[in-house]
Amino acid sequence: MPGRAVLPPDIARQVIDPHAYAEWHGLLDTFDRLRIETPVARVEPDDGKLFDPFWLVTRYDDAMRISKDNQTFLNNPRPVVFSFRQAIEFSRKATGSNMLVDSLVVFDAPIHPKYRRLTQDWFMPRNLQRIEAEIRAIAARTVDRMIAAGPEVDFVKLVSGPYPLHVVMQILGVPEEDEPRMQMLTQQLFGGQDKDLSGSGLDKMTPEMVVQLVAGAVQNFEDYFAGITADRRARPSDDLASIIANATVDGAPLPPRDMAGYYIIVATAGHDTTSASTAGAMMALAQDPEQWARVKADRSLLPGIVEEAIRWTTPVQHFMRTAAEDIELGGQQIRAGDWLMINYVAANHDPAQFDNPRKFDAARSPNRHLAFGAGAHQCLGLHLARMEMKILFETLLDRIERIELAGEPKRATSTFVGGLKSLPLRFAAS
Repeated sequence: MPGRAVLPPDIARQVIDPHAYAEWHGLLDTFDRLRIETPVARVEPDDGKLFDPFWLVTRYDDAMRISKDNQTFLNNPRPVVFSFRQAIEFSRKATGSNMLVDSLVVFDAPIHPKYRRLTQDWFMPRNLQRIEAEIRAIAARTVDRMIAAGPEVDFVKLVSGPYPLHVVMQILGVPEEDEPRMQMLTQQLFGGQDKDLSGSGLDKMTPEMVVQLVAGAVQNFEDYFAGITADRRARPSDDLASIIANATVDGAPLPPRDMAGYYIIVATAGHDTTSASTAGAMMALAQDPEQWARVKADRSLLPGIVEEAIRWTTPVQHFMRTAAEDIELGGQQIRAGDWLMINYVAANHDPAQFDNPRKFDAARSPNRHLAFGAGAHQCLGLHLARMEMKILFETLLDRIERIELAGEPKRATSTFVGGLKSLPLRFAAS
């Protein structure tokens, strides 16, 4: 197509290279240039065999437009997460779908709103108040362990990783002894591109082996939650697993694959993303002792810190959409059937929307970030995530006097769900 903006091969590789997302500032530099020069640009494979071409979207306004227009920009039929052709072909053979997991993030209307309504009320603030005391107890035990292990700890491994995991597993009614298994499977599913998180010796694995690792994690999840479903149908309780296990849509129970996908999206996205935002907030505060002292003295600043951490970290780094019709976007002609990447990292660092976007600014207002998405597919658990982070930081601020970095933080190697995988801290307890 004449006039089509196509990214140079080196920039195109950076957009899909998980290692680029671990080198955060270099990636942000690239997005800054693209936002000015080619805010909507074509990403094409060097040889045409690795992946299907797609449009990269880097401006906030364009990302918001796509997120809110669910008739023009579909979650199906193409994958909703960037995938190489090999992974898509493997998934089709294994499941008959483009995605290894069919969940809320995959479906369009009319299925999506019906499935979302099944648990939407459960995640509303009024209902979450019922479990606030339990979350506070989990936060207290987590900070107890941090203090006992101090004065130097890896905050990710000891606090920001296990805390939201324990919360969401309690919500799902998963026994505490099974939490390490859930953590391992989540890391294989979302961190399969990172050898430290997947525990796979990834650098020695072929692409086929990586795909099979992720597929194995999905199967393991499905087998586990099949047991949970049978138990909750026989002995329903007030936990979220009972709602999912006994849910009906149009008078029929959820198909087994859709039900498994529901459990998986809650079990994985429900803690890995909150872990990333929590670690991001702690890193920002450790790098700015004066801000730690201010929020310790004035807790009214805490909601701003939570919200800014979610924007600044942007744990879900992208989602894909498929154009349902021909449309103009960012000066480019998008054709029906074209694949687009909403890059939330780029959108949440757009200076047209956020003044000095690389600065962690707890007083930023308004802060209409896209880390939770927008429109019909906005994150179902956003109120829970905010609540968890606020409670944990209230507990930390009560019991920790000072914090500082004790080493170099390291980011995960991942194009999809990202964040810190290591945050060495030194602290003094109150």
